[in-house]
Amino acid sequence: MRVQTPGRGPLFPDQGPLGPRMLRRVLGITAEVLLFVLGTVLFPLLLLIAAIVDLTLWLKRRKPWVSVRLLPALWCFLFGEIEALVKLPFIYVLTGGPFNSGSVTRRRWIYVLRIRWARNHLGAVKIFLGVKIETEGLDLTAKGPSILMIRHASIIDNLLPDVLIGHEYGIGVRFVIKREIQALPAIDIGGRWTPTVFIRRGSLDPETEIKAVRQLTHDMSPGEILGIYPEGTRPTPQKIQRAHEIIKERQPEIAPYAARLNHLLPPRLGGPLALIDEAAGGIDMVFCAHVGFDGLRSIGDVWAGELVNKTIKVKFWRYSGSEIPSGEAARTEWLFDCWQKLDDWVGEHRND
Repeated sequence: MRVQTPGRGPLFPDQGPLGPRMLRRVLGITAEVLLFVLGTVLFPLLLLIAAIVDLTLWLKRRKPWVSVRLLPALWCFLFGEIEALVKLPFIYVLTGGPFNSGSVTRRRWIYVLRIRWARNHLGAVKIFLGVKIETEGLDLTAKGPSILMIRHASIIDNLLPDVLIGHEYGIGVRFVIKREIQALPAIDIGGRWTPTVFIRRGSLDPETEIKAVRQLTHDMSPGEILGIYPEGTRPTPQKIQRAHEIIKERQPEIAPYAARLNHLLPPRLGGPLALIDEAAGGIDMVFCAHVGFDGLRSIGDVWAGELVNKTIKVKFWRYSGSEIPSGEAARTEWLFDCWQKLDDWVGEHRND
């Protein structure tokens, strides 16, 4: 699989203090290496324990056998992490090290590595938990540049852009993602070598972050898209209700749009509106909804059996940048109309 040539978009190095930054990475790498080594050495024993646990829970309440599925999936996850961590230094050195930080070749190789990384992780879930993925409209994503706005429902759907679009069409994904993802050292390090903005929830300087999000659209090539999760966090009925209450109190002008949403959180307007503004200059907008990952907020939810033999359905819509109306109020309404289509589709397919 060959990734198309990326553009020379901006890079955003970690601005945090060097000490805490290095400590975070050392601790993350150490934890993953130790877990991988222990998991490999103790795998037969852990598998036996998992089988005993599953048998006990099946006899008690007919709970699906999940532990014996989840254990090899977790081992594959750690293997993928270690593989990425081993390859990152080679990519760095072979593309010029500190003397060629803007290397297009480095960006392409990181895109290739991240697609492999994501496919390894999601592939393990598909194989060991029996998950299937069905797509509709995937061909709409075949040509960049475009901005991808995708719903966020679980700890797993972060993998979908690279697995579906990146692998199928050789497209690299620029990302707006939460800072919490920095806990994965491969993303923490490699993400700085491609255009990526790590957003802090509840930031004290949202204008600076929105400016960075705008800059992500600069110098995009036909072989790139920009992915963002407008909800900002995974929805629950309680979060949706609370969001409606806050919007009604603080943003009454958009409350009628938000109140119609039953399954998705209202989009946070700062970053998405900034990107819509940029897209109006000629970049297409792609929206993505999916069902099947709902409620998977932690490994505990997966262990409960919520994902076993699930079919994940994914749907894409594409709009030309020329379709975007002028003016903030009109663009806000347009965004909510698009988001409502996702909400309606999720409601129709959630119980299929």
